[in-house]
Amino acid sequence: MSTTSPTAPPMSAPAASHSLFHPTVARLTYRALLGRRRALILFALPALLIVIALVVRVLSGADDTTAKGVLGGFALATMVPLIGVIAGTGAIGPEIDDGSVVYLLAKPVRRSTIIFTKLLVAIGVTVAFSAVPVLIAGFVLNGNSQQIAVAYAVAAAVASVAYSALFLFFGTVSRHAVVFGLVYALVWESLFGSLVAGARTLSIQQWALAVGQKIAADGAVTSDVQLPLAIGLLVVVTAGATWYAARRLRSLTLAGEE
Repeated sequence: MSTTSPTAPPMSAPAASHSLFHPTVARLTYRALLGRRRALILFALPALLIVIALVVRVLSGADDTTAKGVLGGFALATMVPLIGVIAGTGAIGPEIDDGSVVYLLAKPVRRSTIIFTKLLVAIGVTVAFSAVPVLIAGFVLNGNSQQIAVAYAVAAAVASVAYSALFLFFGTVSRHAVVFGLVYALVWESLFGSLVAGARTLSIQQWALAVGQKIAADGAVTSDVQLPLAIGLLVVVTAGATWYAARRLRSLTLAGEE
């Protein structure tokens, strides 16, 4: 005897996915980041670093001080944050600017999943276009003497995570995210960081250098921030920026519904 109810319950809207990673969102983000204009800049900066490393090696030979100058002064201080700005803001900013984010938000995908997926893509792109070239350039410059190449590559990878999270957050709160990212990376970290000692405590670059300092030989890599504090600040900034970005995306949805 059948126990089926005579009337079926009404169909409910599909529930949002509870996974932290969404392959479709990741694929769309990769396509956006590796479009013609952004890809040109992403490839140009690492290529410039390696060319500089080759020229310096030919002209001055293997020298640890010169290697630190190139890897620290150009790669970590300029190239890595610039790539972070491109990848972090580009992961979501253009979708918000042109309104196409509405179609993404209409899908049954949790806002935190969208942000986390885009963050992973931004981190992957930033690491690939910064940490890997830094490692190659380091080996070209001094053959990894005093573990300098590995130390700066790890520092670049660590910085990539925090930069991606911070600049992704900027992309959710302002149409001028690239400007804010450049101001932080080039004005706050590079200018104020070199002039005001206290500003270095709030510098992703210095936090990353603290990790690199642990890997390199004694005195080869230095940071103005102690390692425990650096790790704590890296975690707080990365987690906080990701959380606020997801919250901001939810508020965008509510604004659109109203």
